[in-house]
Amino acid sequence: MKFFIDTANTSQIKELVAYNIISGVTTNPSLMAKEGISGTKNCHQRYIDICKLVDGPVSAEVISTDCEGMLAEAYELAELHPNIVIKIPMIKEGIKAIYELNQKGIKTNCTLIFSTNQALLAAKAGATYVSPFIGRLDDINVDGMELIKSIRTVYDNYNFDTNILAASIRHEEHVIKCAEYGADYATVPYALLDKLFDHPLTTKGLDIFLADHAKLNP
Repeated sequence: MKFFIDTANTSQIKELVAYNIISGVTTNPSLMAKEGISGTKNCHQRYIDICKLVDGPVSAEVISTDCEGMLAEAYELAELHPNIVIKIPMIKEGIKAIYELNQKGIKTNCTLIFSTNQALLAAKAGATYVSPFIGRLDDINVDGMELIKSIRTVYDNYNFDTNILAASIRHEEHVIKCAEYGADYATVPYALLDKLFDHPLTTKGLDIFLADHAKLNP
């Protein structure tokens, strides 16, 4: 399973790229706003800046809800950089737009997936990625990890090329289960990715080794 980082913060991306553990970036309007970025021109520039930092897919989200508007935005975004992936919501007009973009060789990420049926429709339309929001399902007392498992089974049954990009990941157990259940990618917030490096026994063990080494070299 490959990691994407879910952020619009270039400092966070730059840091994690140095460890060679992330393969791409996902963003959305909320993450842009969190960084104080507003206006189409500034958002586009941030996408370009991100693409210069990471050699992999960078999801850029459309805000239109009709197919014509989505396509207009998508063509503009796709011109920014070859690594741009168009993030499209899972609605009827979105599926129509995904099909049109797929016909033109433009990669897409169908977002806000909450059911296997939605993931199936997105794959049939030719989506490059689907983003099941597992944390938001957990919020309504539905096991989000079961959705990952179900989509994996269906995609494997019919040899779909669409990648499962697990999103709305809240904690370490989500990451483990995504890997166990066969998600192709997981997009993870910076704070959670940072936690994955640590374990209290690792810290304790290193402290013991260093203390013993100090005794050998007084």
